[in-house]
Amino acid sequence: MDVPELIAGLQQGNPDAFRQLVLTYQSRVYNTVLAIVRQPEEAEDVAQEVFVQVFESIKSFGGDGKLTAWIYRIATTKALEAYRKRHARKRWGGIPFSFFTSFFGGDGAKDGLAERHHPVDFAHPGVKLEQQERSKVLFAAIARLVDQQKIAFTLFHIEGLSYQEIADVMQVSVSAVESLLHRAKANLRKWLRAYYETEMD
Repeated sequence: MDVPELIAGLQQGNPDAFRQLVLTYQSRVYNTVLAIVRQPEEAEDVAQEVFVQVFESIKSFGGDGKLTAWIYRIATTKALEAYRKRHARKRWGGIPFSFFTSFFGGDGAKDGLAERHHPVDFAHPGVKLEQQERSKVLFAAIARLVDQQKIAFTLFHIEGLSYQEIADVMQVSVSAVESLLHRAKANLRKWLRAYYETEMD
């Protein structure tokens, strides 16, 4: 089922189309939401809300935009809403360790994107204490970013979207995305320098 057929099926209330929608986008939606809310159980709830809204709002989707960008937009909006309602930090993790190693120094950030559907539990005994602490510090810093920077940073470094794809999701220009990513990284480096001076060089 191609995208126009999927949209048409959803607009007609076809349950097969809805199943196809979930199968196609569930991992991307869940991981995007998880990166923002940082709690697996809450991320599952929010992801379900995303698909419900997509199904309920699909008739208003004119088809002149990109379906994937529209779904990401709903996912990031709902994730931010959930995050604002709940500020307690109970659990960390859910992002592949390759993301952390690449950010703090190492090979490319996208090396581990194929692993992102199998989140790492940083509280696991097999994960070194230093790595657990590093992930906590990084996520605490990401949480301090303003919403637009947080979304751009999440979509680029965690979901692996291109600048143009992020621009489509956020409905801004590519240059605006570049600026958001630059400011996000500058802020993170500034906040984390006290902890990881040598790694952030």
